[in-house]
Amino acid sequence: MKDQQIAAGHTTRALMKAVRLHEFGGPEVLRYEDAPMPEIKKGEVLVKVHASALNPPDWYLRDGYRSLPPEWRPEGDFPMILGTDISGVVTAVAEDVKDFKVGDEVYSMVRFFSIGESKGYAEYVNVPVSDLAIKPGGIDHIHAAGAPMSLLTAWQFLVEVGHGHPNPLQDHPHVPVELSGKTVLVNGAAGGVGHFVVQIAKLRGAKVIGVASGKHESIVRGLGVDEFFDYTQTAAEDIVSGLDLVVDTIGGPSAGRFLKTLKRGGALFPIYPLGFADGEAAEKLGVTVSSLQVRSSGAQLAQLAGLLDDGSIKVIIDSTFPLSATREAHERAAKGHIQGKIVLTVA
Repeated sequence: MKDQQIAAGHTTRALMKAVRLHEFGGPEVLRYEDAPMPEIKKGEVLVKVHASALNPPDWYLRDGYRSLPPEWRPEGDFPMILGTDISGVVTAVAEDVKDFKVGDEVYSMVRFFSIGESKGYAEYVNVPVSDLAIKPGGIDHIHAAGAPMSLLTAWQFLVEVGHGHPNPLQDHPHVPVELSGKTVLVNGAAGGVGHFVVQIAKLRGAKVIGVASGKHESIVRGLGVDEFFDYTQTAAEDIVSGLDLVVDTIGGPSAGRFLKTLKRGGALFPIYPLGFADGEAAEKLGVTVSSLQVRSSGAQLAQLAGLLDDGSIKVIIDSTFPLSATREAHERAAKGHIQGKIVLTVA
């Protein structure tokens, strides 16, 4: 009925189910409730969401970005719908849209980076076509929803930035490094971004060392790592040396411990660079430290769809929850040790 109303241009604003915030806080502030159906604007399509994935910016925003300095924290424009990554079916298109049609199966990271404007934890979401790509046919909606932000982060760090937006935390542009024939260590190799970094580095011809908890060893080895360290048993940074690149998907203040593992001319890419304070030490060692802020790209998702479709890149799913249990999904995320992605099933 909702689709029929949209197609007919019904003037009554229909309602849908969504998960919204009315205040910042813990998982308990997530409310599964009725919300107005989105209206498409020029250059947009309406997508009936089948699955939506969780990503760290979701719980950072839910919490009011308390980890950031007060002057950087966003104001709450409530009620707010979280969620960036979606997979679903197009149910309506704006008049100027030519490359997508009703019935297309699509996936997207919606309007990121924008505070509270992605709105993926919902039955329907309006998506700019610039952020949209046809869903890989070889995987289902759950796996497709698990890909966009984490896979784009890995791709933009390692292969092609694809945008000109500067990282406010560094004064130089991020430049990916050549991976073929190089040795790469991935810290957090089983996580959402980490498991994609492992696969991309292998595809690009690198030798890959994976660091994760021992309970994730079989998954990480299955992704093709050449060597594995269980960080609960062994500190890889005290053993390995002569690396070309370290991708620290955990990042933060502790990323500096990997500097000593890198050869002169090597690079350290902390996915989460806030709190890193070893820039002077890196300079003395001849190591480049660089990060970026991932941005939506339908063009890159279209490019990556082929690798997802043929199994060259696999999406690991930690767990799934219905949209109505988003609170429980965020509680699962808060426990940490996530293996791949947590996904909400919507339809």
